[in-house]
Amino acid sequence: MKNTNKVAEIGEVILWSIALPGFGQLLNRKYFKAFILIVLEFIVNVKGKINVVILHSFLGEMQEAIDKADFLWLMFYPCLYLFAIWDAYRDAGGGEHPFVYVPFVFSAYFGTLGVIYSARFTLFSYLIGPIFLPIIGMIIGFLVGLGIRYIIKRILLEKGE
Repeated sequence: MKNTNKVAEIGEVILWSIALPGFGQLLNRKYFKAFILIVLEFIVNVKGKINVVILHSFLGEMQEAIDKADFLWLMFYPCLYLFAIWDAYRDAGGGEHPFVYVPFVFSAYFGTLGVIYSARFTLFSYLIGPIFLPIIGMIIGFLVGLGIRYIIKRILLEKGE
């Protein structure tokens, strides 16, 4: 029962971190980190015009979303977002296994690449946009990170470490 509670707590922390960076830290009672992450979230959100970009993206107005986005600020978001999730996950007890951070890091990298290429990348001649391409990039990055973590662990197991 105790292990089930820990998994539930970790899941709760991750889901609140996905909702807003810093909320997982609040649940973990890491108030200073929570404050810093929430302030950074609001700064990057306002400067990058993320809410406006989300609105246009969900309405299918990709060119408008691209035109409204401040890409120099938007590029910070995937790293901030994934770091907040990772940090909350780790503080909740989820970072106990070796190299468990690797999928989070690659998710941030690929999400940032998604931001960079979102103004030009098309799929079946449709722009994916500055919200959906980074999300797709984060998912792909997480999967790549899982693969890299698996390879690293296999190499270390073969060496006997």
